[in-house]
Amino acid sequence: MRPQAIGTGFERRRYDSKHRFTMGRINVSADNIFPIIKKFLYSDHEIFLRELVSNAVDATLKLKTLSRIGEAKGELGELFIGIKLDKEARTLTVSDRGLGMTEDEVQRYINDVAFSGAEEFVKQYKDKAGETGIIGHFGLGFYSAFMVARKVEIQSLSFKEGAQPVHWVCEGSPDFEMGPGVRTERGTDIILHIDADNDEFLEEYRVRELLKKYGRFLPVPVHFGTREETVTTGEGETAQEEKIQVPEVINNPTPIWTKSPGDLGPEDYQKFYRELYPFSFDEPLFHIHLHVDYPFDLNGVLYFPRIKREMELQKNKIQLYQNQVFVTDSVEGIVPDFLTLLHGVIDSRDIPLNVSRSYLQADGNVKKISGHITKKVADKLEELFKNDRESFEKNWDDTSVIVQYGMLSDEKFFEKATKFYLLKDSEGKYRTLEELREATQAVQTDKDEQLIWLYASDLHAQHGAIEAAREKGCVVLQLDSPLTAHMNDRLERHLEKTRFARVDSAPIDQLIRWADDKPLDLPEETADQLKQWVESMVDSKRFQVKLEALSEAAAPLGVHQPEFMRRMREMSKMGGGGMAMFGDFPESYELSVNAAHPLVKGLSDLNETERNHRLREMIDLALLQQNLLTGPALTEFVRRQLDKIGG
Repeated sequence: MRPQAIGTGFERRRYDSKHRFTMGRINVSADNIFPIIKKFLYSDHEIFLRELVSNAVDATLKLKTLSRIGEAKGELGELFIGIKLDKEARTLTVSDRGLGMTEDEVQRYINDVAFSGAEEFVKQYKDKAGETGIIGHFGLGFYSAFMVARKVEIQSLSFKEGAQPVHWVCEGSPDFEMGPGVRTERGTDIILHIDADNDEFLEEYRVRELLKKYGRFLPVPVHFGTREETVTTGEGETAQEEKIQVPEVINNPTPIWTKSPGDLGPEDYQKFYRELYPFSFDEPLFHIHLHVDYPFDLNGVLYFPRIKREMELQKNKIQLYQNQVFVTDSVEGIVPDFLTLLHGVIDSRDIPLNVSRSYLQADGNVKKISGHITKKVADKLEELFKNDRESFEKNWDDTSVIVQYGMLSDEKFFEKATKFYLLKDSEGKYRTLEELREATQAVQTDKDEQLIWLYASDLHAQHGAIEAAREKGCVVLQLDSPLTAHMNDRLERHLEKTRFARVDSAPIDQLIRWADDKPLDLPEETADQLKQWVESMVDSKRFQVKLEALSEAAAPLGVHQPEFMRRMREMSKMGGGGMAMFGDFPESYELSVNAAHPLVKGLSDLNETERNHRLREMIDLALLQQNLLTGPALTEFVRRQLDKIGG
């Protein structure tokens, strides 16, 4: 049993020379210790089992240490933690074969509980401490048993030579009884008499669930229930198989993160992933094994999962442990936000066990650990990129969202990631930022020496614009991440004289202005009239008509959404910070009229009916190409085309 006392000055009560029970009083400064435990902590009452099992593990590990240095004599025998349920007797027992306790140690560790100022502390820190903060702060792990038990007994026998067994009983008040015990083997039994409000902890499934949650990787075997095993008895002709019941070990005392990476192979990491996530259908892409001894203790294994393109992100997949005892799977604010997308385990003895998440977030060691994990992730990605670029590219589409998230949220990660960050073009080729600059600088630098990186978010929907750019010799990127708008904005601030533009946000000659704009080859009066004709056939609140002097090969009419407005709208949807206003504005578009196209030039030669018919066809085709032709307008367009086919 690990020490629980945090004060001194108790008045000892021993049993008399005839070893009869004596009465005593737990040394607390206020009688309200038990109401605080029962009521204030009731919302998190399941942690009692974690506390008691953790105490048992501590007692066992300390005995092993004392044995190793020669202070504990004799054979240790089999060391395990035993959990037993007796539904009829309404008891739950946690047993160990660890250090055990003498009468003086029970007095020191159990009865001397100084709790001065507890009520004031609760009032002062109730909002900050969280549901589990009080117990950890005052070292009252053992007393968490009273959250679920009306009476608690201790039967203990110390490992020390000549020690006598001791029995301690308390019924949820500062009064206790202590006398001779009945335990004949070294170790401790904690016997909980479950109260009427906590029947769930007399159910095997519930206890098993909690042991799996908090103790699945404890460093000492935990026995709960039994399983059937076939053994062979006798030899030769008399040999026969017999089925026996053996204790069921429900934990893995030597999980993968406690082993050296050099002793493990890929199959070991895959097996452990299945152990962590038995209901996951996807295999992880790769893993990172954390193993640090100095300046802090840190071990663990993190897996990169496959991220769905629609960004259905699943957080709470990283499990935080303290010395193999489960602490939480809600690690936001404890590890960098982007790493919460990873799966796996982090374990550190430097992380406090019984504290609230707000305390963890403010803890200096936790912050150092968080920064180190970020560095390790960046180093691992860079190593994979350098050593096996082919595999790195193969997995890039499934990991890019995590990398982007990290680059947007962590400046140090951003600086390292620019070395291996990849951009895929519309033909499936991957390039780093520097490689893309080299490939595009000659063709895609405009007259003002700005490098324009064109991209598409949908290769099929934007096919026409992509083909027009390719004909000019341009590289078109394929950027379809939910974070594209944010990433483009961030990279533009990082890269010198470089700008992203979606390939359909304007005609190609307007996206990359290789030369000064050509003047319209139309009289001013004709141009004004042409603009009025087009404006009369569209919603002026939605479409801004612009006359452009494009090549004759360009489309007669094109519908475009300017890069800035669309990007701000997309960033607002993803949480752009201060850009929510863009989500309230109706979507607007530019309707580019190519004044150099023969079909547009010929409009002035047509009568009003013919002119309106041609304009309607050209406008609808432009809308159709952008998936903006819907409802009655689409129905009417289809009808007109069928009429043409019918002659």
